[in-house]
Amino acid sequence: MFSAVLLEKDGSGRTARLAELAEERLPEGDVTVDVEYSTLNYKDGLAITGSSPVVRNFPMVPGIDLAGVVTESTHADWKRGDRVVLNGWGAGETRWGGLARRARLEGDWLVPLPAVFTGRDAMAIGTAGYTASLCVDALLAHGTRPEQGEVLVTGATGGVGSIAIALLAEAGFEVAASTGKPAEEAYLRELGATTVLDRAELSEGGKPLQKERWAAVVDTAGSHTLANACARTRYGGAVAACGLAQGMDFPASVAPFILRGVSLLGIDSVMAPKARRLAAWERLSRDLDVRLLDTIAREIALGEVITAADRLMKGEVRGRIVVDVNR
Repeated sequence: MFSAVLLEKDGSGRTARLAELAEERLPEGDVTVDVEYSTLNYKDGLAITGSSPVVRNFPMVPGIDLAGVVTESTHADWKRGDRVVLNGWGAGETRWGGLARRARLEGDWLVPLPAVFTGRDAMAIGTAGYTASLCVDALLAHGTRPEQGEVLVTGATGGVGSIAIALLAEAGFEVAASTGKPAEEAYLRELGATTVLDRAELSEGGKPLQKERWAAVVDTAGSHTLANACARTRYGGAVAACGLAQGMDFPASVAPFILRGVSLLGIDSVMAPKARRLAAWERLSRDLDVRLLDTIAREIALGEVITAADRLMKGEVRGRIVVDVNR
């Protein structure tokens, strides 16, 4: 038996509860993992609260991330005792995920835990930090350099935003952090932000082409925020779009793209190929100051996840939530 957050649905509605499950209920897969830590991400919050239909199959164990130790494997890349990380691949949506003490997965989905990180560190980073690293990789591959000017990060106090600021600052960029939480300015500056903006500057409808300001953008919001960010990006700049916290719509024009040569870079973390994942984790292991993780993340027990998901969806959470699934 193992403990897990379990989402169920029947004719009377959907429920979320902490359950004790028999190992025989684990899905098929070629690697079994004893989970040490998981996380509570925005997508997990949507799944647990039912705010959006992200769960495709019921019953479901949510949790798009996990870090743990392989206990059984028929996959050529993994053996008993290997320490591994999972991010995405439909975990918590179409396949049972990481908010449990045990998981059975496809070995092709896993990457090795970098030696510089503990399992807790890896989950303080999680999909949010891995996505932030993918964004930074994409901007650098585009040719973005510190001497070209500021980089804007939207949703700056969230998990993606927090780690994007830290990585960009380490790479030598001046970072403008956009947030709806002005009381968190000290936190953002500790991460490396040089300027803090009220998100209201970007969250309403604006002109299709505005005064140039940013050399590049990491956007977690979508909607009007993304449209305004593109409209203010400098000639030849790039916008890495990885989130939809404000909405899935994109009320913009083609003006920034055809008049200023701005590039819109879509960042997918769920199905990204393994080579890209390994490169992102390599950047994190090299450039992220592990000491910042205590500032970015806080830890909860598995039994606190359902309550914490409600707080997350109400915008009451800063940074990352690490889940110790064994307490």
